Amino acid sequence: MAALQSAFTSLNLSTNSFLGKSFSPPLYLPVAKPAQQPTLVVAKLKRWERKKCKPNSLPVLHNMHVKVGDTVKVISGSDKGKISEVTMVIKHNSKIVVKDINLKTKHVKKKSEDEPGQIIKIEAPIHSSNVMLYSKEKNVASRVGHKTLDDGKRVRYLIKTGEIIDSADNWKRAIKEKEKSTEVAAAAS
Repeated sequence: MAALQSAFTSLNLSTNSFLGKSFSPPLYLPVAKPAQQPTLVVAKLKRWERKKCKPNSLPVLHNMHVKVGDTVKVISGSDKGKISEVTMVIKHNSKIVVKDINLKTKHVKKKSEDEPGQIIKIEAPIHSSNVMLYSKEKNVASRVGHKTLDDGKRVRYLIKTGEIIDSADNWKRAIKEKEKSTEVAAAAS
């Protein structure tokens, strides 16, 4: 015991040594530098396909020159030169589904014992830059322009022909055709 006491007395615990003091962190804190621009976050859509997202994780939606119900002409790809109508618009990757264009074969397994398997054709999406708006009256494909009418309504029109695309009749016709197709699909199920 005497040896232990002599060892402690020989140990010098002065105010300058760190052994006699309690540890206190420094008074200044490092300042974090704010980010200059918010970066785009990439959300997981599929393993092979990524979509750009805003900082709040909502997808970036692209403005396109075509809408549902527009008559378009395919200008590139295997179906080049075909004319049909747009049935669906996918805004986050600028793709559209056109009726009877870009057909792919899908092999469907049987769901029950008495129901056979099938090989069906489905319409796959194509990029919106591969189509141009088409005028049925003058049989010409054209780029789209925007103008404001006298009543203050902003509409789309074909540049080559001057034909106005956005009209109430066109929208009503497109909505009726969509309702008919959903009724037919429901009746077939």
